Amino acid sequence: DAQESAAANSFGANAGIIVGDRGIIVVDTLVSAREARRFIEDVRKISDKPIRYIINTHYHLDHSFGNAEFAGLGATIVAHVNCADEMRHKAAAALAGAADFGLTPEDMGGTRIAYPEITFTDKLRLDLGGVEAELIFIAPAHSKGSIVVSVPREKVVFAGDILFTEYHPYMGEGDIEGWQRNLDFLATLGSERIIPGHGPLSGNEDLADMKAYLTLFDNKARELTAAPGKLEEMTAQMKAVLPARKQAEWLIGASLQGKYLTGTAQDENKR
Repeated sequence: DAQESAAANSFGANAGIIVGDRGIIVVDTLVSAREARRFIEDVRKISDKPIRYIINTHYHLDHSFGNAEFAGLGATIVAHVNCADEMRHKAAAALAGAADFGLTPEDMGGTRIAYPEITFTDKLRLDLGGVEAELIFIAPAHSKGSIVVSVPREKVVFAGDILFTEYHPYMGEGDIEGWQRNLDFLATLGSERIIPGHGPLSGNEDLADMKAYLTLFDNKARELTAAPGKLEEMTAQMKAVLPARKQAEWLIGASLQGKYLTGTAQDENKR
């Protein structure tokens, strides 16, 4: 179902809420003001408590461009220091170039960038009364500022785009070694429910699948880019070795291009 991962549908990104005695934490805010308003309506069907915090698991538009709608309700935006830095350097250009992502002016109407106000480096705990959220940074992964949000009492963790389930991941800014470390860490948490950045409710077997995918992709990409050919041909060869995933097949080529074929990415890879 291409509609599920369509641009206007936040590329199928997941967002969620944590409800405590004193209010609500929103984890990620989707791709636009319109999507965020739809999300707020859903939140209000569950609880009318104040929305106190927004956590951005990373800076990408499908996870953070709804921030301003929640900030307008009085929520404070929280993110890793690297995420805040990436937003300051890249978010305005991404919004201006939204058409490049397949987003129309109608899709993005009224969308404004709202930046993190509280940042952290390693860990941060937010107490809502009766429930705590732990924000944890292990290492650069899907992006430099990717974090996990653990709710130990509920045995739930929001993995952000450290985990894609049934979706091909975007790896263009990925740090493979750091990403593997994050997946290993997630597997130690004993969570009963893992909410991926994209895809259905997941478990530890999905973490293992993701780790294997990254290893396979990275090894094959290095082999292909040793003597690069046409992107279409390389993408076809990559697709032939990767496990089938239902959504976002277009990201195979985008990941090859972004991480392995751009000059700076190749230099990074040799380090």
